[in-house]
Amino acid sequence: MRIEHVAFNVADPKLMASWYMQHLGFGLKRALNDAAQTHFLTDDTGVMMIEIYCNPADQVPDYATMDPLILHLALVSADPVADSACLLAAGASHVTDVHLADGSHLAMLRDPWGLALQLCRRGAAC
Repeated sequence: MRIEHVAFNVADPKLMASWYMQHLGFGLKRALNDAAQTHFLTDDTGVMMIEIYCNPADQVPDYATMDPLILHLALVSADPVADSACLLAAGASHVTDVHLADGSHLAMLRDPWGLALQLCRRGAAC
């Protein structure tokens, strides 16, 4: 088995999908014209997807108050410093930067809706 998608219940799927496509380079695989405004977005491989939707049958988590270690979306970044700067200019917020002994750089940000995004440049050991 392999991962097909990970889903997030969010307050504004259309706006979030647009931001993810514009600023993270995600592609739109499918958008449903349903009450939940469901969007399936793909990474640049076209294989891994995230689903974002608004389903008021259950609560939209308060992502902004969750510790990023509870939940974050990790993305490969060749240059976390430059990518962080671009995302900060687009409305993201900075949380932490971690530099590991193996050369890895992990930059933790929050998107404009509070969901934690980790930009990962892995060192030689990974």
